[in-house]
Amino acid sequence: MQFTLSSVLVISAVVLETLAGTWSIGDTYIGQDFMNSWAFEAEADPTGGRVTYVDQSTAVADNLTYVSSDTLIMRVDDTTVLSSSGAGRNSVRIKSNTAYDYHVVTIDVRHMPEGCATWPAFWETNDSDWPSGGEVDIVSVNSVSPNLVSLHVGSTCSMPSSRAESGTPQSNDCNINTDGNSGCGVENPTTNSFGPDFNSAGGGWYAMERTSSAVSVWFWSRTDSSVPSDLSSGASSVNTDNWGTPAAYFPNTDCDLSSVFSSNNIIFDITLCGDWAGQSSVYSNAGCPGTCVDYVNSNPSDFSNAYWDVAAVRVYTTETSS
Repeated sequence: MQFTLSSVLVISAVVLETLAGTWSIGDTYIGQDFMNSWAFEAEADPTGGRVTYVDQSTAVADNLTYVSSDTLIMRVDDTTVLSSSGAGRNSVRIKSNTAYDYHVVTIDVRHMPEGCATWPAFWETNDSDWPSGGEVDIVSVNSVSPNLVSLHVGSTCSMPSSRAESGTPQSNDCNINTDGNSGCGVENPTTNSFGPDFNSAGGGWYAMERTSSAVSVWFWSRTDSSVPSDLSSGASSVNTDNWGTPAAYFPNTDCDLSSVFSSNNIIFDITLCGDWAGQSSVYSNAGCPGTCVDYVNSNPSDFSNAYWDVAAVRVYTTETSS
């Protein structure tokens, strides 16, 4: 077959377009993988929450964590009335043993923690070098919806007020030293991105892509007909160019992402109250009674829905692009 120069250029352009945004799987975490390849961080809650994070053996013994072939459950204690002078409610915080630089992470979640005082998070950071190593909050909000996606970094970094995202920017300064650690946040456009609405739909998928040029976060509800097939099937490769406009988009326009982020671990946690969720304005605005700490101490059964049900986390680490 004979090719002209013009046809070769067209074919080359098509190939490059196809390869752009394509990532191959690096790590898959399902069921027992979380017990083997993630650390249970029995440490003081860095956000000052009314919780006590327990180690793996305690979490398993107290039924706060258990796994099956396709399920990870993590939850807080829902039986113990706490003394006001004692430790916080037992909870779980786990971190991937592997830290990731440029990558795509996807999470298939059936249920996330919900309820007054409850502050679930799925996020990435280097907690031994925070804030210099950066932080991406993929899921992080308290008692209300929609979800808030945000970046927190330790030096100058801002986002353009107008950019290609479906969510609504709440702030554009990502530097914790100038914004009181509020971060540059983007509110997801749909209420089923968090809490009761998320859970009543059977959960959904979050995905985050981090490159040297941008951090992008997408969300699809379980009932969304537009869920990409490579995402929902857990394919060995994904093409983020086919995923449409992200809910949150953080370009390097006025932020040198390569210098404000290091390799980050992936973290799940469930805290209660704390520096943000425990603020009276946040807690009361969610329609919750009394004070946050008193509520956590006295109402254990109200935390029966404060649990994660995770089907899978997949991390795509090899990008093929132009």
